[in-house]
Amino acid sequence: MEGRPVIRVLLADDQEIVRTGMAMILSVEDDIQVVAHAADGLQALEMVELHRPDVVLMDIRMPHLDGLDALRHLTRPHASHRPQVVMVTTFDDEDYLARAVEAGASGFILKDSGPRLLAEAVRAAAVGDSLVSPSITVRLLRQLRTVSARSKPVTQISPREREVVVLLAEGLTNAEIAAALSITVGTVKTHLTNVQGKLGARNRVEIASWAWRSGLAGRGA
Repeated sequence: MEGRPVIRVLLADDQEIVRTGMAMILSVEDDIQVVAHAADGLQALEMVELHRPDVVLMDIRMPHLDGLDALRHLTRPHASHRPQVVMVTTFDDEDYLARAVEAGASGFILKDSGPRLLAEAVRAAAVGDSLVSPSITVRLLRQLRTVSARSKPVTQISPREREVVVLLAEGLTNAEIAAALSITVGTVKTHLTNVQGKLGARNRVEIASWAWRSGLAGRGA
């Protein structure tokens, strides 16, 4: 796509047919380029060092080194290259996904989410947003209330920041949050950047999980 930077993607899944399918789906997108494949977590780490992708689509269950351990390696503070990592799985399992949140995943999609959502997840991750499959968004984040984790007081964020965070935790995109609050997308991004700094969160998923853990989100559920 003219004038739009190409997003470099690594596909990590132990099933060749899945990697091939994702590559075919993404190949029709002008702004996305699949630069490498990996059949397990160890190979994924090697391919990240070699190809320096912007986004990794990572299966959770893989041999030799599973996706969660590979994710932890890629998101460690002193990693030589830190791509955005979107977890792709057939396992709608809150325990795995909650652990992926703790490890710094940028988003979550199910393998049956469809071509449009796959491409959207790549684009969202590339610009620092997050995308979670609608079928798991709120149920997953509700489960995070029971996961012990560091949490900052709700009072540290402003009333407007609270509104933005609550909508984020319900799975809304930046554009949807902007429309709901009658503000610009840029203002939404500014609020989320401020909240991220106040909480010490690594990404939007961590902000959303904090909202559920703290009780800020889901009060009417």
